[in-house]
Amino acid sequence: MHEKPIQRVIDLTDQKANVLFNASLEEARQIVAAGDLLAVRRLQGSFALVAVQGITVRMARSLDRPLRWFIAKRDDGPCLIAAERIDTIHRWLVSERMADQFHPSYTRMVPAHHITEVGLVGCPDPAPVHRRFFEPKLHRLPAVLDVIAEAYVSAALRTIRSWLTLRARTGPVGVCFSGGLDSGTVFLLTYHALRELGESPSRLKAFTLSLEGENGPDLAQARSFLDAVGLGYFLEPITAPLSSIDWREAVLVLEDYKPLDVEAAAMTLALCRGIRQRYPDWRYLLDGDGGDENLKDYPIEDNPELTIRSVLMNRMLYQEGWGVHSLKHSQTYSGGLSRGCARSYAPAVLCGFEKFSPFTAPEVVEVAESIPFVELTDWQHDRLYRLKGQILTRGVELLTGLRMPSFPKRRFQHGTVSANGFKRLFPADPHAYRRWFHGHYEQAAAAAV
Repeated sequence: MHEKPIQRVIDLTDQKANVLFNASLEEARQIVAAGDLLAVRRLQGSFALVAVQGITVRMARSLDRPLRWFIAKRDDGPCLIAAERIDTIHRWLVSERMADQFHPSYTRMVPAHHITEVGLVGCPDPAPVHRRFFEPKLHRLPAVLDVIAEAYVSAALRTIRSWLTLRARTGPVGVCFSGGLDSGTVFLLTYHALRELGESPSRLKAFTLSLEGENGPDLAQARSFLDAVGLGYFLEPITAPLSSIDWREAVLVLEDYKPLDVEAAAMTLALCRGIRQRYPDWRYLLDGDGGDENLKDYPIEDNPELTIRSVLMNRMLYQEGWGVHSLKHSQTYSGGLSRGCARSYAPAVLCGFEKFSPFTAPEVVEVAESIPFVELTDWQHDRLYRLKGQILTRGVELLTGLRMPSFPKRRFQHGTVSANGFKRLFPADPHAYRRWFHGHYEQAAAAAV
């Protein structure tokens, strides 16, 4: 039996969504097509790229952008379809009368920080090869908090400055703001960068979600944060009715069923819709997504698969999961923030926003991975959980002169609603999300028959 070359590559990704600071889109595509790992590593910005060279399709993406692919069989040979979303691939297959080949679990996610190579041969479907282009070294910085804080926060500030000068050059800029450490750092660094660049800080707003009648703690925290640094006039609450939170819709927007990500996506969707309703022409949003992953600020006790040794000794565990060559890696979803990036990306895109977090930039992640966590914590959980606040508050003060307040950690989805309200919004059974997602496509398939 002879292998047949793939006849078509269908690139359905949004080309305008690529934000490249140091290369044109065509230059970036050529770099990916050549499979040049060092050159791909040097790309700065946010991207999801598909390129073809000879009989090989190569795909690469940044940490903050999803990129999926699927191989379909045609009479004249198979074809590869690439898109940011599962439903985009499904709609194309429906239009080509090939929907009977589809199941959401058959789609594949390009893992962040890798070039994914697929040989242009047909049946049986070729296995992808993943080659890492970003490989930061662990624990290289000295165990001196001021040095670490300045290095980490400086990297975030440089990234924000690049984004403001090369992408969000004009128009208003909003920060999705809870008053927590990550969104607080992003807000203060953006404020500082605008002033450094000679721009008016009046471009900036801090948007905080508040659900009607719920007295969620985020709004009071956001107000206390901004008042403490003398910037309270930047706060703009976005109020939404409790009935606007629909976990079923969030599952379909997210295209995933992990409970924490569904909860976060539901709240992000309500915030983005509230901003869009108030400001029909607003384009640019910033958030602090990735900050917890970088500084390893998750309760290890909540996950029976984790120990503090696995968290501190596995490179980018929270950003990438267990890695593409591990048994636990999901080919459909990738792992870590490489999977979870859709919780922020998908609601923003649906509402017409371009959303960016400096904490997902390789330059910032590289500094985070170089922090000597073992030496600073001596394997103690409580010392690890205190570390993020120490790094961010010190770094912000060193760079901006502003003394940033620090509040206890709270997830975004828990800060907008009361505890009782949260229980009414989301199912107690974590498997309900998965059943709903797969059931949606089963209903679509039945309706097409």
